[in-house]
Amino acid sequence: MQDQLNQLVTELLAQANSLESDARLLVGVSGFPGSGKSILATKLVSALNASSSSSPIAICVGMDGWHYPRSVLSTFSDPKLAFDRRGSEWTFDSTRFADFVSSVKRNPTSTLKAPSFDHAEKDPLQDGVLVLPSHKVVVFEGLYCNCSVGEWGRAAKEMDRRLVFEMDKEEAKRRLVVRHVATGVAKDEDEAIWRADNNDLPNGDWLMSHLVEPYTVVRSIDDPTWR
Repeated sequence: MQDQLNQLVTELLAQANSLESDARLLVGVSGFPGSGKSILATKLVSALNASSSSSPIAICVGMDGWHYPRSVLSTFSDPKLAFDRRGSEWTFDSTRFADFVSSVKRNPTSTLKAPSFDHAEKDPLQDGVLVLPSHKVVVFEGLYCNCSVGEWGRAAKEMDRRLVFEMDKEEAKRRLVVRHVATGVAKDEDEAIWRADNNDLPNGDWLMSHLVEPYTVVRSIDDPTWR
């Protein structure tokens, strides 16, 4: 995994350095649920910042901040379905996400506030992330960052690089079940398996057939140091 990371960092630095001094490089990191896209995005940002002798040049903005709050899901025509399928593309505010991505691209000298996600409250946290003028590389991480459908497509087409993390589906399911139980998303293993089979994996299949091209495939390799 480290070899793939090193190659991506080299390529992204070259792209960023080729831009005008007041421009930003936008990178979309997506992939199958449980593939490790969050780890990839975090390690990318850390490596990019380690290359700078001054202030951090990169920041990660997670797509989870654009989840519809639970109060909004409760107003859906089928609230139970909305909560059961939370994480599906229609349970996010894709228009606001696309608007923010456009703002980052078109206002490179501005400080912009992005929402984050409070896992304890299970809801978005407004203004949880600051994108500063010094952030020349903005890495957007989330399932639908590179999706071609509707407003997601508007956001994805703003990305200068699109990275898609691929991995074996059974391994993804195993990771998802462990994670759902550990984080309290599911009360036990049976519920975690149900969520993986009925929400996460179908969402991943749907995403992989609705990607904006071109994109770079990152292969998930079993690497104990990649945690």
